[in-house]
Amino acid sequence: MDETARLAMLARVLGSEVRSAGVEMGIGDDAAVLRAAALGGERLVWTIDEQVEGTHFRRELASWQDIGWRSFMAAASDVAAMGARPRGALCALVLPDDVDDAALEAIARGQREAADATGAPVIGGNLARGTALSITTSVLGACASAIPRSGARAGDGLWLAGDVGLAAAGLRALETGRADDRRLTPAVEAWRRPRARIDDGLAMSAVAHAGVDVSDGLARDVGHVASASHVRIVLDEAALRRDVTLAAVAAALGADALDLALYGGEDYALVVACPVPITGFRSIGRVVTGEGLALRGADGERAVEPRGYDHFGERRDG
Repeated sequence: MDETARLAMLARVLGSEVRSAGVEMGIGDDAAVLRAAALGGERLVWTIDEQVEGTHFRRELASWQDIGWRSFMAAASDVAAMGARPRGALCALVLPDDVDDAALEAIARGQREAADATGAPVIGGNLARGTALSITTSVLGACASAIPRSGARAGDGLWLAGDVGLAAAGLRALETGRADDRRLTPAVEAWRRPRARIDDGLAMSAVAHAGVDVSDGLARDVGHVASASHVRIVLDEAALRRDVTLAAVAAALGADALDLALYGGEDYALVVACPVPITGFRSIGRVVTGEGLALRGADGERAVEPRGYDHFGERRDG
């Protein structure tokens, strides 16, 4: 089974009694949402993310501090996608023997920098020894009303906050030994130091019908919204090609900017379906009746496969 099929199986097995525990949203969104009467009616938004060496990063491509930062921001971004403000985090590390105390301290410093940037202090965690380095981060947030993937409606616009494609370009630059090329600096920094868009998530929370963060690629993640909402989403090719920085980076790499934008991942940009413009977001498409994902260009509209990173498909040693 691929990742989507495995998640569906787990939802069937684990999700049947989810609402009995006060859970408002469970398996299938970026984070779980719990009703919390003690917080004056706010919802608790709870997520977990694991970064594993050889799957999500290679230590020769990033500093230990970068690895700590990236691991934290990946989890915090899920909370941002739900329109919540992070409140605190738990972090668990599995350390192989060749990760010494200095490396551990550097990882922790990266985590602390990310925690300070998102306003979510690390309040606990766990350490264990293992054969591969992995960092698991659980972030708890709160909001008045959480934004699901499943709320997009025909007539909504599709809006983007942040960059898409730059992190994938940065990874490509690092893997080909071109990190010192100044033309590629914005891309390398985008991969090494992605940022959860907390303020943008809060800005969209009052008006958005659906949202998702771009971790596995724009096409794949927007495809999740289309599938969960039972709608068709049409991306605007011209809008995606309008990113001057991505165009310059793609040209330096000899890559196609549109391909990077559609199928790159780990930018942690936010995409929302909303009937009105949102400050800090730009239009990249629209929601219509139907199903699936499409791209509209100068030659008309064509279907787009919602592919991207799949943990149980192609391998990514990023």
